[in-house]
Amino acid sequence: MSNNTNNKRIVSMLPSAAETIALCGGESMLVGMFSLLYTKTQPNKLLRNIPPKKGRGHEDDFPSTIKSLPIVTGSNTVFTTSLQVDIQVSAALSQGNALYTIDAEQLKSLKPTHIVTQDLCHVCAIDLQTVERIAQTMDPKPEIITLNPLTFSDVLEDITRIGGALGLSEGAATAVAGLNKRISQARSLADAFLAANGGVRKRCWFVEWTDPVYPGGHWTPQLMYMAGGNQPIAPATDSIGAGPSVRVTHEMCVESDPEVIVICPCGLDLAAARREADLIREKDWFKAMALKPGVRVCIVDGNQMFNRPGPRLVDALEFLVGFIWDKDELVPKGFPWEKYHV
Repeated sequence: MSNNTNNKRIVSMLPSAAETIALCGGESMLVGMFSLLYTKTQPNKLLRNIPPKKGRGHEDDFPSTIKSLPIVTGSNTVFTTSLQVDIQVSAALSQGNALYTIDAEQLKSLKPTHIVTQDLCHVCAIDLQTVERIAQTMDPKPEIITLNPLTFSDVLEDITRIGGALGLSEGAATAVAGLNKRISQARSLADAFLAANGGVRKRCWFVEWTDPVYPGGHWTPQLMYMAGGNQPIAPATDSIGAGPSVRVTHEMCVESDPEVIVICPCGLDLAAARREADLIREKDWFKAMALKPGVRVCIVDGNQMFNRPGPRLVDALEFLVGFIWDKDELVPKGFPWEKYHV
């Protein structure tokens, strides 16, 4: 296969990969994508009315310039509330049913040379086995690049790996250098705030799903640690991730005694996250935490931030430094968040 980037046609099966490819200078090579944002009334439908010259997955939406690309996947989940989605997902998995659909004919018509997918979370994106099965039927068979980041450093390394696989090594190196510079600046600020606080980290609780409750896992607690915080309910360090998010009880949440609460449900935009926060707002267990003097609560767009293992995790780190230490002026401009008053 030619190394000429002009000959590459890439289908991204996850939003973070599309972001990474664009950052490395390969946006023009994208021909198909995946999408994650939950719909409110019906499963996401595959778009068949877009000319099959370029495409995307049904959740790929950043940068905004890729939104015109065809979508090759869809979600079988109908979003009403967090609890109802959990019920749907549990039922589907127990019955061996797929959570996502993929338009094999659309995918084949795009004639991709590369498909970028993941093997980290079968709830978050199309599974690797389905992608491999369809790729086996294609001629020529596309190269599959599989991502499985477990930590923040893995995410950064994947930028380099994607760049190398797609002939974008120079762009990837430039991107990683820029991100590392921002990481160093954010950590320097966090270290100064932490030192001024006597070395005592702020206790944090990151809500990845509200009902049932799943705290942030993998790289998210790492970001909190790097920002000067700590998530007792699912701890991590700057070099060791927290592992996959697991369901916890309300009692465990209360016992973690957070000073900082970030509500950021996976796959939900800011408006949907706000609605989910409203559903737990009057619960006794939530008020036992959120109404304590000095506790700060916010909601964040969980479709765009934190839950995607891509370059904008650096934006998330910068946000955490500002929010954890009550320095809103440090929050990146345009970051999709708002304070939540209980």
